[in-house]
Amino acid sequence: MTDESIDVSPRRRPVQARSRERVSTILRHAAGIFHEQGVDSTSMSAIARQSGMSLASLYRYFPNKAAIVRAIAESHVEKMEQALRSKLPELSLQDAVDVLIDLFYDFYCTEPAYSAIWSGVEAMPELRELDLRELYSNARDLDARLQEECPALSPERRWTASLLLPRSAGTILRLAATLPDDQGEQLVQEMKTMARAYLENLVDQDR
Repeated sequence: MTDESIDVSPRRRPVQARSRERVSTILRHAAGIFHEQGVDSTSMSAIARQSGMSLASLYRYFPNKAAIVRAIAESHVEKMEQALRSKLPELSLQDAVDVLIDLFYDFYCTEPAYSAIWSGVEAMPELRELDLRELYSNARDLDARLQEECPALSPERRWTASLLLPRSAGTILRLAATLPDDQGEQLVQEMKTMARAYLENLVDQDR
């Protein structure tokens, strides 16, 4: 487990194009190694070798592996938020939840290092805050949609539902990504069925 006091901030913020490209190279190769070997089994030396630089050069950009993990995780969150916000506004509430589930599952299965990093989020203090930030961001978006479509629903019930849906979906999808494809797909479909039934209950309460 990572020490809570470990600095996970990059040593330098890339300004010049060459520095930005160097950081991008580090994160791309680190994600590939995390994806293949897991986070715990990956060393800073391996990341440096794969990135084509010396270990000293790597440390000039990132103080430790935790900082690299954090940077990759932040890029995951940014990609997910962009994908959701580009699709959700034009969808019905039911379809929006289906899309949210599909996007998360696709990220777990195809985005390099997504499963390796986020499946162990509880053991990584440097990610817990980021995980909560993403949860509350998704919840605020969902809460706004529920307020539009279920205006009579109490704010307390609405906010609870807005937290419960993305959190429960994320937990189930992390499990689905570890299963054989056919079992994982079945679990995803069952998650959608549960989410639809829950949303129907909310709508009924609004009537």
